Amino acid sequence: MTEITILDGGMGQELLKRSGDVPTPLWSTGVMLDRPGLVAEVHKSYADAGAKVATSNTYAIHRDRLSGGDNNHYAGEGVDMPDMEHQFEALLDAALNEADAVRDTCKVAGSIGPLKASYRADLHPDEATAVPIYAEIAKLLAPRVDMLLFETIPSVEAARACLAAGRQTGKPVWLSFTVADEDGSRLRSGELLTEAATVAAEADAALVNCSMPEAMLAALDALAMSGRPYGAYANGFTKLTKAFVDGGATASVLKARQDLTPQVYAEYALSWADHGATLLGGCCEVGPDHISEMVSRLTSAGHTLAP
Repeated sequence: MTEITILDGGMGQELLKRSGDVPTPLWSTGVMLDRPGLVAEVHKSYADAGAKVATSNTYAIHRDRLSGGDNNHYAGEGVDMPDMEHQFEALLDAALNEADAVRDTCKVAGSIGPLKASYRADLHPDEATAVPIYAEIAKLLAPRVDMLLFETIPSVEAARACLAAGRQTGKPVWLSFTVADEDGSRLRSGELLTEAATVAAEADAALVNCSMPEAMLAALDALAMSGRPYGAYANGFTKLTKAFVDGGATASVLKARQDLTPQVYAEYALSWADHGATLLGGCCEVGPDHISEMVSRLTSAGHTLAP
């Protein structure tokens, strides 16, 4: 059997559980200033669970997300966001410093989330505008990461922009797409994932993330057409609410599935491995216990895990 690389699980929701804080639009970023060391603790928990790739807590560190004012998409109508843009590079450094805690056992994937908003292909800038924005972050992360992980990509055009930006660094580029929960063969944009697989064919790995586990098999079938190593890391939300996707709402409006126990999640992961996936982990609401059980079940089933 082909070796399977174990990724970590979700960061933001795990930080909420451990901090006990009420989520704000920038909770996963601000926690590095308010509670230094907490992100490192989460990285360590995933490494102890068997993860071999630590995803840096840089998903939301975009200049537009950090900008102040009441017109910030993430703030919601009438909410005046503090201006943190001057801390852009410092926050990237802080996140990478937290990831240093597991560099002896894990590779570090430099996470880059989508521009403007997660899941919203309609808000994503055109390719010419997006490439230099992504490239700025990629170049700042590259010296301290093993690969660049562009996450929650909602459209084919966004994928092209991510790939073009990542290729400016010389680091391996992983592209991870988000698909419709009702139909894993389609991106959030409505485009077929097979169209995105042609872009992923030029990357170093193709994945699907932050979608329901039930959507992953169809997505993996599409990603297999890329000819690259592929994999999945699903979320554990009951659903992505309209308020959250539209913007102006925090994770407090989302609910975790009660049926997605570590044992159930591991069953999904086994099915993904049977579909040829060699990169497996978890996204929002998938924690260290889920990763630990996944590792145990994959090993028991005879799969070889990458060291």
